[in-house]
Amino acid sequence: MVAPKATTARKVSTFLSTHARARLALLLSAPLLWLVLVYIVALAALLVTALWTVDSFTGQIKQTWTLDNIITVVTGSLYQAVTVRTLGIAVLVTIVDIVVALPIAFYMAKVASPRMQRILVIAVLMPLWASYLVKAYAWRSVLAEGGVADSITNGNSPGYGMPAVIITLAYLWLPYVILPIYAGLERVPNSLLEASSDLGASTGRTLRLIVLPMLWPAIIAGSIFSFSLSLGDYITVNIVGGANQLLGNLVYTNVGAANNLPLAAAIALIPIGIMVVYLSVVRRTGALDNL
Repeated sequence: MVAPKATTARKVSTFLSTHARARLALLLSAPLLWLVLVYIVALAALLVTALWTVDSFTGQIKQTWTLDNIITVVTGSLYQAVTVRTLGIAVLVTIVDIVVALPIAFYMAKVASPRMQRILVIAVLMPLWASYLVKAYAWRSVLAEGGVADSITNGNSPGYGMPAVIITLAYLWLPYVILPIYAGLERVPNSLLEASSDLGASTGRTLRLIVLPMLWPAIIAGSIFSFSLSLGDYITVNIVGGANQLLGNLVYTNVGAANNLPLAAAIALIPIGIMVVYLSVVRRTGALDNL
């Protein structure tokens, strides 16, 4: 038979734990509400704006519901070409970043000493402290005629254009790819690598059959950063892209010079839709479950 004092203590403990959970839920409700307001409501407003029109005479936005802007963006040859170009650049930037990040992250996590690891982490993070524009214009100077790239390649610098955009964006987003892969490699036990070596597996076989399957979620995480940031970029292509345009440039042009906010909102839905599809595909593979 349970003593009355023990029963009372249990009731008090249950009340306090319930009260604590209620206070925790209340504290978390504010960030959740902010998340809903900033992201969900903003996306809904973007979709609503894309369904409006602009008066061709006065330039004022008419809150008349129509699918004309979305149809124009989906069927227009200009928007289709720019979408393909933007998607191709985002994919290439992501591939370049992953290829460059893998050996750097592997050295940081499995080869370097603890002191060197700290130095390399700081070295990876240091470019993030510099201004985006400073780094982009630095690459403009490097790729310019008579610049550093010209002197190194004997006048065969890529100059301004899509290769320059890929190089610059890959440099800008590389830290965002290195760090998740580095964190993923740190979770790979060294005992597995040693066991694979003791059983006679080559380095390539160990990396392919042991490291990469365990590292796949981290690679996916890094690719999300690089891919999404490249999809929405419009400043780099203005600086080093020559006359080329990406989706971000079309949004910027329609918001500013053309003063057509509804069309700009319809264009902005394209990268959002691409990211939704990409995240859905990645989620189905199960790569995000172990992040």
